[in-house]
Amino acid sequence: MIFQSPTLLFALLSLPLVWWLLRATPPRARQQVFPPIAFLSKLRPKETEAARSPLWLLLLRLVAIGLLVVGFARPFIPGTRDVVQTHGPVLLVLDDGMLSAADWTDRLTTAQTIVDDAERTQSSMLVLGTAPQAEDASPVLTPQPATTVRQMLNSHHPSPWPVDRERAAEQILHLPATPFARVVYLADGVAQSGDTAFAQALRARGAVREIRFSTQAGIALAPATPAADGAMAHLITLPTGQPRLVHVVARATDGGTLAVVPVPVAANATQADVHINLPITVRNRIDTLAIQGVASAATTVLLDENTRLHPVGLLSSGGADTPLIGSVFYLRRALAPLSDLHEGNLETLLARPLSVLIAPDGTLAGAQSQKTVLDWIKNGGTLIRFAGPALAGSQHDTAPPPNTPDIAQDLLPVPLLDGARQLGGSMTWGTPQKLAPFEQASPFRGLDIPADVTVSRQVLASPSADLGAHVWARLADGTPLVTHAELGKGEVILFHVSSTADWSNLPLSGLFVSMLQRLTEHANGLNIPADNALLAPAITLDGEGMAGPPPPTARGIQGNVFATTSVSPIHPPGLYGPADGHRALNAATGLQSLQPAQPVGTITDSSGQRPDLPLGRYCLLGALVLLLLDCVAVGLMRAGKLLAPKAAAPLLALFAALGAHSPPLHAQDLNSVAKVPAAALETRLGYIDTGHDDVDDASRAGLQGLSDFVNARTSAVMGHPDAVHPGTDDLSYYPLLYWPITADATTTPAMTAALNTFMAHGGILLIDTQGQDGSTSSADTTFTADAPGTGAALRRVTTGLVVPPLVVMTDRHLLAHTFYLLHDFPGRYAGQPIWVAKEGDAENDDVSPVIIGSADWAHAWAVDSAGNTPFAVIPGGGDQRLQAYRFGLNTVIYALTGSYKADQVHVPMLLKRLEDKP
Repeated sequence: MIFQSPTLLFALLSLPLVWWLLRATPPRARQQVFPPIAFLSKLRPKETEAARSPLWLLLLRLVAIGLLVVGFARPFIPGTRDVVQTHGPVLLVLDDGMLSAADWTDRLTTAQTIVDDAERTQSSMLVLGTAPQAEDASPVLTPQPATTVRQMLNSHHPSPWPVDRERAAEQILHLPATPFARVVYLADGVAQSGDTAFAQALRARGAVREIRFSTQAGIALAPATPAADGAMAHLITLPTGQPRLVHVVARATDGGTLAVVPVPVAANATQADVHINLPITVRNRIDTLAIQGVASAATTVLLDENTRLHPVGLLSSGGADTPLIGSVFYLRRALAPLSDLHEGNLETLLARPLSVLIAPDGTLAGAQSQKTVLDWIKNGGTLIRFAGPALAGSQHDTAPPPNTPDIAQDLLPVPLLDGARQLGGSMTWGTPQKLAPFEQASPFRGLDIPADVTVSRQVLASPSADLGAHVWARLADGTPLVTHAELGKGEVILFHVSSTADWSNLPLSGLFVSMLQRLTEHANGLNIPADNALLAPAITLDGEGMAGPPPPTARGIQGNVFATTSVSPIHPPGLYGPADGHRALNAATGLQSLQPAQPVGTITDSSGQRPDLPLGRYCLLGALVLLLLDCVAVGLMRAGKLLAPKAAAPLLALFAALGAHSPPLHAQDLNSVAKVPAAALETRLGYIDTGHDDVDDASRAGLQGLSDFVNARTSAVMGHPDAVHPGTDDLSYYPLLYWPITADATTTPAMTAALNTFMAHGGILLIDTQGQDGSTSSADTTFTADAPGTGAALRRVTTGLVVPPLVVMTDRHLLAHTFYLLHDFPGRYAGQPIWVAKEGDAENDDVSPVIIGSADWAHAWAVDSAGNTPFAVIPGGGDQRLQAYRFGLNTVIYALTGSYKADQVHVPMLLKRLEDKP
């Protein structure tokens, strides 16, 4: 045991004085004989006063005082590490970039043990992080007291961008010339540029002790490029020498989990693709990918519109879908499983948001159609055309108008020669050509080309100097197979073969499916900000991957350089741009691999870095317990319940019994306690049991989610919700009852009477017809947004209830500003009316005893055991769910406090009277 303030132990020398003071007794009283007392002397006294404190009480007090002295001396048991005896400044350098968040708790614990060593030797410390900081958060480059460093470390968090060891090396070189007694480096174990200069600068300050963490993940998640083979992300990891299984979680905007995908990683692999096989509509809802169990900006990928499966339009004409020979037959089968496919004529397709338009041969014949498609392409659309007899038979050798590019004239990426080239057949000398390997600049790179795919006919591109820059795929003889050209914000792509099997067997192969998938992924999204637009930060991630508002130091990014921008203090990872066209900047974008770093100094790990175990708190707690025992003993002695010295054994037996598991002494008392409902011991919300498991489960989950929301944002403490049965259970414990109405809902006289009593004594009944169905509305139906059958059920169950006159609630009602200021009150459904008591007609301080609506609040509030929101809101979005939670919180506060908010209008008058009072 070691004491941080050993001089205080001299106070133990005062124990003999304490002994003398405690055992001192007042002088004996002088005896005076009084004859009447002689009769009383014959009586045996029932109580005796101790002449002096009993020995056991003296010992108890001495032990208590000794524990106080020892506790204030701050004893501790040293942790399992090298005991440092060196005095002098300590330099602590730690990697605090995005790859350190996975083991940040262990990193801070180890740093605190180093601070303990410095505090014990009364040494100053200098802490330097390797991640760059914002300009207004420059690091302190002078040694500080250990207590100041401890506070700084407690508020320190990992950064959501990589470390910059080259910059850290420059800071180390410019440190004061004061020699450091110790140099400790907490490394993340991942190599970075500038490691050599960093190692040299650190070693120049003294012998370096480098600590690496066995729990560090060394793992990142990078967004996939459009050319990835169906992968949504790439898992990048340090080679560990052992295979492992990593789980990637796909979440929607509202936080709901859409999929958990296992990703196997080979023993020495540095990358693994993350494939998520979900229906297209569900896949397009994914907004975030994250590695399960590793909270970090480096393991979180935000998705934007460019990562969605883009809606594709397929132009069709009469007979185009004829099996095996129709122009859209193979296209439809290739695209349907991979994209959001729509078919129709040009007017129908362009009337909806569209990212890609596929035009088989002969579908863009009219000048007006080409003009419409041209404008659509310039705004960001991607046109994919296929050759065929119609395109081969048209004239392409006419000169274009002056200053007008060929692509804008006929929607072709390159000029074409007239006619079609025939390869193979009885009338030609050539043979069908195979495909050449795809070049690195092509979006088809990496695709396997089947040996049996051949082309027997094609349209030829006119030779030009820049033809090679427009080619994405070639035949074995070098002639173009797929060409492209940019036009405005969009692009035009041409397959020089038809979409049927007449000119090539490419549409019959799996390569055709893969090529179309690559092209749809390569296309722009629906909302493309202008290239010169400044994309302001909207949502950013912190070092632990949590989304929040952007920090004050965040700056916008120009759209034309967004793709090449790296994360930094002024450009943290997150979503940039307008709400309808967010672009994602991810921490691991551009990260290709992770390599182990070379050691900077003597490598150790944190397994033996157990911090000191302070004993002072336990000594002080023991002293407090003994002093309490002393008070109890003295009180009992004065009451005559304890007699010295016979009191020691009963007292010890009493406190021994307190720590033992003794059987109940009074079963009837325990039974009476067991009968007290939990709602009497804590504030709880209740819901009326309907007998339908799905409805009751949603009600319970919804009220649990609402209770958690109230607990997190107010000082109210809500317990778990209860299912109640009016007429059987006591409702007086609940301030608010939620009643979901089902089509078969009925009541009994006892149930009606119990609900009337509940409302008459201040309770609020929230009735929810949970849904919307226009078919249920009629002329005599007051509530026109009920689920099927619930309108009649509502009239049936409210018969007999004492309900005051109701009106539609507006944002001027007290319920709209009890806590939050609200203008609408959605649940799972938005735009539904809410009916409350007319102001002035309600009892109980003009608080409405009943609230009736059909927004289905329980499903909007519901959370599952994992903390996710399992039910979607309609029309959707996190804002609607947040508004639903806020309405629920307002309702709970309204039920708990009544009309206190309305009374605040009198506050100015009351304050004025107080000021005028003399």
